[in-house]
Amino acid sequence: MMNEKYNKDREKPPCAAEWRRNPMGRQEPIGVFDSGVGGLTVAREIMRQIPNERIVYFGDTARVPYGSKSKETVTKYSRQIIRFLQTENVKAIVIACNTASAFALDTMQKEFDLPIIGVVKPGAKMAAQTTKNGKVGLIGTEGTIRSGVYAEFIKSFKPDVEVIGKACPLFVPLVEEGMWHDTITDQMAQRYLESLKQQDIDTLIMGCTHYPLLMNSIVRNVPDGVRVMPQGTYVADSLNSYLQRHPDIEANITRGGKCHYLTTESEDRFAESAQIFLHEKINVTHVEL
Repeated sequence: MMNEKYNKDREKPPCAAEWRRNPMGRQEPIGVFDSGVGGLTVAREIMRQIPNERIVYFGDTARVPYGSKSKETVTKYSRQIIRFLQTENVKAIVIACNTASAFALDTMQKEFDLPIIGVVKPGAKMAAQTTKNGKVGLIGTEGTIRSGVYAEFIKSFKPDVEVIGKACPLFVPLVEEGMWHDTITDQMAQRYLESLKQQDIDTLIMGCTHYPLLMNSIVRNVPDGVRVMPQGTYVADSLNSYLQRHPDIEANITRGGKCHYLTTESEDRFAESAQIFLHEKINVTHVEL
């Protein structure tokens, strides 16, 4: 269930508390976390749209995927990561993981005294605005599809929209293994998306930040004319808009944007995967939670 405050003010990005001015704010980055490398699609868009912001990206690669885990487990993981990011003095957090946004966002907003933004609402809002025939497809992890959170948000913007969900549990492991352009990936995309082809959808939400890395396989397996919607752009738009509407935060932009990458497993493997779509070499730090 969404919290009462959020229901009353749909246009305001969710946060546990209003920003409190901090004289050290110029050194405070934005925290972004995901179960693995997929959330880098969001971090990349944030860096593109707000190039002066400093980012701390946390990829929980030791425990990926989140999509098959229970709500209690994902909430515990999210809590641990946010507590760690607080030690990095972040001024706001983007949960760049649909499963964690679906399962843990409301709880994290209540528990932590800093702005926390999820990835579900921006994509849901754009899908509601985009669909012409009122039929929206949704692909995501088992946890995201099971939660029903996308349908809840989309219907809050446009009540007559039908949301047809399809869990694609192998997509995240394929991304994490670097199999972005493999024949196996094409085969799985064909299998997963076949049922959606029969539903006359005109819009397809990629309900996982890993999925844009499989864009070619996904687009090849949906009917012509279906708009396929990755989330990074819309989440970055939402964050940028939020910062502009809250001048105390926006004034604390670090004026020297860069990203510090953290992972809970192999630094080399994370750096290798990240380099493919960031198009640059990165330094990665291993973290034990």
